[in-house]
Amino acid sequence: MKRKVAVIGVGMVKVDHHWSESLRSLFTKAALNALEDAGIPKVEALYVGNMSAGQFNNQENIAPLLADSLGFNSIPSIRVEEGCSSGAAALYMGLKDVASGMHDIVMVGGVEKMMDTTTNDATFIISTVTDQEYEAFTGLSLAGINAMVMRLYMKRFGVKRESFAKFVVQMHDNASKNPYAQFPFKISLEKALNSVPVADPIHLMDCAPIGDGAAALILCPADKAKEFVSDCVEIAGAWKANDTFLFHMRKDFLTLKATVEASRNAYEMAKITPEDIDVAEVHDSFSIAGFLAIEDLGFARKGEAWKAVEEGLISLEGEIPINPSGGLKARGHPIGATGIYQAAEIVLQLRGEAGKRQVPDAQVGITHNTSGFGTSAIVHVFKAK
Repeated sequence: MKRKVAVIGVGMVKVDHHWSESLRSLFTKAALNALEDAGIPKVEALYVGNMSAGQFNNQENIAPLLADSLGFNSIPSIRVEEGCSSGAAALYMGLKDVASGMHDIVMVGGVEKMMDTTTNDATFIISTVTDQEYEAFTGLSLAGINAMVMRLYMKRFGVKRESFAKFVVQMHDNASKNPYAQFPFKISLEKALNSVPVADPIHLMDCAPIGDGAAALILCPADKAKEFVSDCVEIAGAWKANDTFLFHMRKDFLTLKATVEASRNAYEMAKITPEDIDVAEVHDSFSIAGFLAIEDLGFARKGEAWKAVEEGLISLEGEIPINPSGGLKARGHPIGATGIYQAAEIVLQLRGEAGKRQVPDAQVGITHNTSGFGTSAIVHVFKAK
């Protein structure tokens, strides 16, 4: 990167069913929180991650709409759509903007208002991140794809459903300490195991919920960060990679190639290895997705994520704490905002401001946001400065 880039402000709203809020009001609240956190700098450009406001809210052209609501009428504003990884894609674009020298102060954010529709309609809208001609047309949903992969994983590696349920329990335990979480409560192993079946062997508690939410970050050149805040976090590495769009064309159903490539390139850019990472926010849209992320990011051998879960290695006090926020599973998954929520959590962790869910002495963190079933992956590396 031409210039080093730092995060100087973060803002979030609680992921929830915000019946009385609009897409505009949710984002405005998160953005104002981020601006206040950064000392109210003058924003020069806006990038907003959003998957599907046109279908969820009958509203397109949302970047100018949101810029106008913040009084940013004259600045460049761009909506970034990359399915489930729209938030991380907005951060990726904002990072390159500041690194290139085009702008100094950039706001990146994400927003999704998903609860103003029926569950069936929401499921259909979310399915549009998969291939509509060859997969969705035949009835193959994201839950169905994850279910097939989970069954193959269980058979190949001899893993039982209890291990996936223990991952879910850990996510809810983390979320119980997060005031921004949609489900801030603990659950029992029995509840996780006996929840309603969705697509065998996946049960309801294996799935991330839909929700309304918004989050925002303020970026600036690292050498100017001290002009605004005393504690800043540098984005030391970032990479985006893709896999085949059609799931059935994959050579290996149990390895997310895009995650492997994005993470290894981001690590190289940041001059780190997986062993250097103190905390990670990974894309656990389903419990099996969480397992694959742990392995493909280099935290466990293939087929051994269950050991990391059962041995407590991913807990807040473990060797590699995973999703202190509660992850998509329990913090919630307002799709276009998820990647920004992940980044905001890591920034709070590296600033030592994560409260009861604080990972001790966290200095290096990563975020991992994917779309479809690993069709694309974006990894960012953050370092405390």
